[in-house]
Amino acid sequence: MNAALNYLATHGLEAAGVCSTVLSIWLTTKRKLLCWPIMLLANSLYLTVFFQAKLYSGALLQIVFIAVTIYGWLHWWRDAKAEGEVRIVALPTRGWIAGLAAGAVGAVLLGWAMARAGASLPHLDAALASYSLIASWWQTRRHIANWWLWIALDTIYIGEYIYKSLFLTAALYAALVGLAVLGLRNWGRAAKA
Repeated sequence: MNAALNYLATHGLEAAGVCSTVLSIWLTTKRKLLCWPIMLLANSLYLTVFFQAKLYSGALLQIVFIAVTIYGWLHWWRDAKAEGEVRIVALPTRGWIAGLAAGAVGAVLLGWAMARAGASLPHLDAALASYSLIASWWQTRRHIANWWLWIALDTIYIGEYIYKSLFLTAALYAALVGLAVLGLRNWGRAAKA
């Protein structure tokens, strides 16, 4: 019991980030606007956690996520206000191709910069960060494809965080895989309705 309390005492920000992330993603699977302010809190907490772990791409990603979260909140709010609910929008094939290509370019460029900055796992962290931006963009635009990409990314993130001894965050990302599957199912049902 003391070991668990000691761990939480030294990893309090990480624990708070885990809790707020799980809540925000669960609310996202339900297409609830409340997901966005809670996600904003999670982004802010993980900005500090990743910076302290020298996962600079992850920290930089949180800064971008803050901007994307504000945009997503406003976009969903406008859509819900106009139509009474947050609707799912199909992602055309060219959107898939453009998104995956942009993620690859971002991964190479960010990986190069992070390697020179002395980041830990610069190329892996950069690739995950770059594709996370694509998944987040698709989420703000209400494309069900975001969940497929999150499933793949979150699975890889688990290994990265275990390697960096961020065990709470690794457990979080294991839960996020499950939440992404739930989101895929819920959004798929909503798209058919």
